[in-house]
Amino acid sequence: MPRLILCADDFALSRPISETIAGLAADGRINAISCMAVSQGWERDSKLLRVLPSSIQIGLHVTLTDEQPLTAAIGIAADGKLPSLKVLTHRARRWRLPLYAVADEIAAQFSRFEQAMGRPPAFVDGHQHVHSLPGIRQVFLEEAARRAPDAWVRDCMDRPSSIWSRPFRGKAIASALHSRGLKRDAALYRLECNDSFAGHYDFGERFAALFPQFLRKPGRRHLVMCHPGAGLLAGDAIAQARPREAAALRKLPIADIAAYYGMEFRA
Repeated sequence: MPRLILCADDFALSRPISETIAGLAADGRINAISCMAVSQGWERDSKLLRVLPSSIQIGLHVTLTDEQPLTAAIGIAADGKLPSLKVLTHRARRWRLPLYAVADEIAAQFSRFEQAMGRPPAFVDGHQHVHSLPGIRQVFLEEAARRAPDAWVRDCMDRPSSIWSRPFRGKAIASALHSRGLKRDAALYRLECNDSFAGHYDFGERFAALFPQFLRKPGRRHLVMCHPGAGLLAGDAIAQARPREAAALRKLPIADIAAYYGMEFRA
């Protein structure tokens, strides 16, 4: 039976975000958590994950934008901070990134995850989907295959008919184009991917109403991203949306909606 993976991104970005995500997982409202091991609060916040049911998948959210890197990140970071997504994308597409430094930073984030959790991540992806970018993709997959060979990789690709059936098609198409060939490339490293992907919207006030539409025309492993949280954090462009998502996820009959679209949801 097709399965819904409802993944909360950005764990450890701030303490209120971490507490909200951990609470949703404990209550069976999500079944996957993607963690920013680069964050200063990661080691502290990771303790919230250790008491969760083993059925909750805990993954690594590789971060190469905006945050303080774990390594010197020579040729990538400026003034001790990783670049914006726009700058990183521009440089990656022109093959102007020092991939040895990218590889070192990704390896450091894997190590910090493993040190806190005592095991490799169950899945791996990239904050703002940077793992799909040219050059970065190859070093990311190499490290994932070496450090977490049993993990699956987030693929933002989906069938055109599925994308067309859901809201915010433009965003979904952009993500799909960004991820072209990722599943094929992952297979070269014997890594699996999700079969379909959704969760795009404008971070406005309609998350609860839009959520059922994210589940239309799923694949066998249907991944839906979400960004619940609480509190305000300087520079967090979606801070206002996070508590709205959290409130919706606490109330929505997620398993029933999944069943309506022919999927199983288990936390």
